[in-house]
Amino acid sequence: QVQLVESGGGLVQAGGSLTLSCAASGSTFSIRAMGWYRQAPGKQRELVAAISSGDSTNYADSVKGRFTISRDNAKNTMYLQMNSLKPEDTAVYYCNAEGEVGWNEYESWGQGTQVTVSS
Repeated sequence: QVQLVESGGGLVQAGGSLTLSCAASGSTFSIRAMGWYRQAPGKQRELVAAISSGDSTNYADSVKGRFTISRDNAKNTMYLQMNSLKPEDTAVYYCNAEGEVGWNEYESWGQGTQVTVSS
């Protein structure tokens, strides 16, 4: 499996930008796909963006055109560039990785990083 550590969260004004990072360690060769999820108070965790091992990406409709997901395999790090932030983007953002080691599939989560967008 892999261990994931997020960083880069913080407080920003509406219209501002933040870049989140997710550093992976452990069996990083086994990762098939990674993604960013978020959970706002009182709401369910939702997918924000995902990237496959082949660098295919998909985004939630609410962030299309504003957020960009990318990964640097040499650094075992995934990023989420967030532009034109809105108050409704306020949430805890979690890094996720899915993979397989041997015949065992796994899913790993980071501890989360808070993003707060003020109006």
